[in-house]
Amino acid sequence: MLQLFSVFLNVLAPVFIILGLAYAVTRQLKLESRTLSRLAYYVLTPAFVFHVISTARVEWTLAIRMVIFITLVYAGSVALAFVVARLLRRNRHMTISYMMIASFGNVGNFGLPISQFAQGAAALLPATLYFLANLVFALVVCVMLANTGRGRLFHAVGRVASTPALLALAPALVVNVIQVQLPTVVTRPIELLAAAMIPAMLIALGVQFANAGIPRFNKDMLLAAGVRLLSGPLLAFALVGLFDLPALERNVGILQASMPAAVLVSIIAMESNVVPEFTTATVLFSNLASVITLLFVLAAL
Repeated sequence: MLQLFSVFLNVLAPVFIILGLAYAVTRQLKLESRTLSRLAYYVLTPAFVFHVISTARVEWTLAIRMVIFITLVYAGSVALAFVVARLLRRNRHMTISYMMIASFGNVGNFGLPISQFAQGAAALLPATLYFLANLVFALVVCVMLANTGRGRLFHAVGRVASTPALLALAPALVVNVIQVQLPTVVTRPIELLAAAMIPAMLIALGVQFANAGIPRFNKDMLLAAGVRLLSGPLLAFALVGLFDLPALERNVGILQASMPAAVLVSIIAMESNVVPEFTTATVLFSNLASVITLLFVLAAL
């Protein structure tokens, strides 16, 4: 019990304190989640990805194993979500919502700070690699599912390819591989923006929670959130031994696989009209409920 309390106090509490502060001041300061989210999405996240990847010393065979591991875990969660929705005889849109929620963990807003707090500063590199891997997988799955039957394949592919974080990846890899020494006037602004990403994302998430209101509980919400929160860690613990990952990459990978649903899922659902009220409420509920599931995952590590 003391171990659980220590984990909560030192790893999860700092994240939820920032969320709580943002939640508390949203109405008084009239904060808008869309503005904060767009700032983090289009400016801070690409700077963070470029800074971390361009300056890292990456063992590429290890990175490939990490990508395959996290992708298999999330693919397994999507498959389980499909089975659960079909057993419940849910319609096409509800089935798609189940699968979208399962496919996309909150590996940015939650995953990066929790990995850093739990495993130390060195965890940011593997956490970022897992973040990018899940981002690519989830965007492909979510956008393709949301556009199923609409004949918008090329539009969907274009949306995935134009993701700001992914656009920053290619030049970061070039700088890393050929070891370009960028001038200080370039690196310092990028470093400052990168450092602002995690607190900005947490504040944006808190504002989104405040604007969304308290979700109405129902059976589907509990089941869809449960698939995301339970299948991720269970599959991760079951599969991680197959990839011979070092301790840090192993632990961070399990953490990133255990994250609640990403807020971007609700945005895609709203834009594509895939039961947006249910999807948004389930995403919110999964993030709140994750304080329990993540506590046990962290204790197990």
